[in-house]
Amino acid sequence: MFSRLKKLLDGGTARAAVLLQSGRRAAWSGEAPVQPRHVLCFLGRDRELQHLRDAANAAITEFATGFGIDDAYSVAEPDERMSRSFEVCRDRVAADAWTPADDEAVGTHQSVLYVLGPRMTRENAVRASIGALFLVDRLIDAGAVAVKGESAGVAHGLHRWRELIRMGAVATDADDALAQNRVCRLAFALRPLASDGYFESVGFHLAGLPDVQVPRSRGSDRDAVAVIDGVADEIVRHGIDATLHAHGALLIDDASHDEDDFKFNPYGIVRLST
Repeated sequence: MFSRLKKLLDGGTARAAVLLQSGRRAAWSGEAPVQPRHVLCFLGRDRELQHLRDAANAAITEFATGFGIDDAYSVAEPDERMSRSFEVCRDRVAADAWTPADDEAVGTHQSVLYVLGPRMTRENAVRASIGALFLVDRLIDAGAVAVKGESAGVAHGLHRWRELIRMGAVATDADDALAQNRVCRLAFALRPLASDGYFESVGFHLAGLPDVQVPRSRGSDRDAVAVIDGVADEIVRHGIDATLHAHGALLIDDASHDEDDFKFNPYGIVRLST
């Protein structure tokens, strides 16, 4: 694992996820008005936080530069709101992403640790998000029984988190920018959500991309997931202009979230046509 982490420290594993486009919207032609960040929620099995704190601080020192423990909201006691929160946010796309054992772990947790990530630009978002994924790995090893990404509101079961961590490690070792971007979206974004005639993603800003909206008339929610993921991959490969042109799509503002909302995407939303 150390070689992967050293690559992260050196910055060798992250390339810009999207090409800069002249004459495009403010989020694309210059500095975004809001810089996203990760907010990670870890549930512990014991009514104390020292093991999780020590693991988090070690990871921050070693590779998760800019991350920090949120002492204001971390507590060495159960939070009765967590069962409902994790149920609403759990991954319903990947097979076996959430199990009865994960439900039980959330229901019997004894402590809560929050970790805040650094503010991210489009250019360094993938690097920071891979660091967040490896931070999750460290805290699961240290005893975290459940993990949720608060910035998009997504929770995976521990088995699924381990799968995503392995995918991140393979992508990092291969220095594969597309695979790194994809695993960051799978880990920290939520899709598909249904609203106003569309299925959409929330959280692609954590990988330096706009979110994607697919008209519900195009098919089922499962169909929409494939389209959403495919469009995001196209943006990484070919850039935003080529992708918009290929799909006859529009790049619109994220009007669904306030700018101070962690879910707000400063890079906008790609809205596909019917």
